[in-house]
Amino acid sequence: MSKLTALPAWLALQRHYQDISPLHMRDMFKADPQRFSRFSLQFEDILFDYSKNRIDDTTLSLLLDLAKQSGLAEKIGAMYSGQKINTTEDRAVLHIALRNRSNRPIYLSGRDVMPDVNRVLDQMRQFSEEVRIGIRRGYTGKRIRDVVNIGIGGSDLGPYTAVTALTPYIKSDFRPHFVSNVDESELLDTLDQCDQETTLFLVASKTFTTQETMTNAHSARQWFLAKARDEEAISKHFVAISTNARLVKEFGIDLENMFEFWDWVGGRYSMCSAIGLPIALAIGMERFEKILEGAHAVDEHFRTAPFERNIPVLMGLLGIWYNNFFGAESHVVLPYDHHLAFLPTYLQQADMESNGKGVDKQGRRITDYTTGPILWGQSGANGQHAFYQLIHQGTKLIPCDFLAGAQSHRHLGAHHPILMSNFFAQPEALMLGKTLDEAREELRKEGVDGERLEFLAQAKAFPGNRPTNAFLYRKLTPRTLGSLIALYEHKIFTQGAIWDINCFDQMGVELGKHLANTIQKDMAGDASIASHDGSTNGLINYYKALR
Repeated sequence: MSKLTALPAWLALQRHYQDISPLHMRDMFKADPQRFSRFSLQFEDILFDYSKNRIDDTTLSLLLDLAKQSGLAEKIGAMYSGQKINTTEDRAVLHIALRNRSNRPIYLSGRDVMPDVNRVLDQMRQFSEEVRIGIRRGYTGKRIRDVVNIGIGGSDLGPYTAVTALTPYIKSDFRPHFVSNVDESELLDTLDQCDQETTLFLVASKTFTTQETMTNAHSARQWFLAKARDEEAISKHFVAISTNARLVKEFGIDLENMFEFWDWVGGRYSMCSAIGLPIALAIGMERFEKILEGAHAVDEHFRTAPFERNIPVLMGLLGIWYNNFFGAESHVVLPYDHHLAFLPTYLQQADMESNGKGVDKQGRRITDYTTGPILWGQSGANGQHAFYQLIHQGTKLIPCDFLAGAQSHRHLGAHHPILMSNFFAQPEALMLGKTLDEAREELRKEGVDGERLEFLAQAKAFPGNRPTNAFLYRKLTPRTLGSLIALYEHKIFTQGAIWDINCFDQMGVELGKHLANTIQKDMAGDASIASHDGSTNGLINYYKALR
């Protein structure tokens, strides 16, 4: 038995689960008129309602005990003080420094990292402003109209999510694009919309060797030179977000246009670094800094708030409650905000790459509890007509997060009130359900009776008791977006700390990359391959026949 499952709080939660699992939330709300006020918190204009969860005061007390017994406070302190908590890679984890608006010193090996952070922010400010106001132009003197970010993983998903979320703040004459897939269709579809004279490329790769990113970057370079014809023009149209000055220079990029980031910033936590340059270009540096301010405010909340009033801690503990005691295998994120459509995709990487681990920080295989859940979702209004059926009446327990803004950036008739009515109705329906008696009465009023009534009543009954969290904010602003992202980042850290896993490496992505490099060589020529397993050999050989 591992240390975690031997903790007194863990054992108490196992016993408590037996008591609470038969209870229904509709009865909890009837018994406690103050349940909403007791199980909700407000951070700035974000209301976090967790009252529709299968918990009571005892549950919460035991979960908080689990956090304390797992050493969560000490682990938070270790991250904020620059200790090398990424133990497999011997690195500190300091994405909090990227948005440290207090500018208080944050030390790594005795050296304050804030001067470096501020230097890069200043560089981003100058560059983005010069592009936006037309000081920096293309090689023929035309203003930049299209910006193509070439990256993958965190170098793509973070800025893509943010730029999409903040679409109302983008200048009408500015078009951001994002290319990550090595499938040539994505790059070519993007380039078809662009002109070499007015396009700026941002190549985001820390090492400048990432296969997918550099393949796309070199193809973009060829496309550009097919018209520009002068390699000197590359310096006006290509920017690097990297640390490999030699390869950046060989590519033809002016080193003044290389934006640095550091090994203490993980890709999926890098939105607030120079990886956020496409965000600054799209909405302006002043608004980009509002993202940093919102994230920093949550960083301070996470660092200082008592656990019982700490939103990321509570988010993490509720996830552990369902994952480890109810056996829930997945968690769904449902933004009722069109501009947050890519938030679930972003969080898939943030959560599953962080906590998809089967070995604890002592190097022991985890066998007696489960770690990170499968995270998924999409825009809530669309999901209602796609997969909500499974959440409402399926045999799996799927905790849900609902997010919405009270105000929309745009106004058209009754659209937003209709959207919000669904945002309020779905968590209520998931909590209340519909009993067999209620279904029967409904059918009787419709004139159904006899065997048909009983048959349909079974199909129309909803078990309810499905847990949800709701995040309601005033409007999706840059500051609000920064806060929401940081809330989820620290939720992920909370869960990893309790599970005693390293949230900040991603060893699981390496094997496939290594094998792909080997197979790429095997694909040359027409000769049959026999060096892999039977299935892989068969697939490669059939591919060769088809190509």
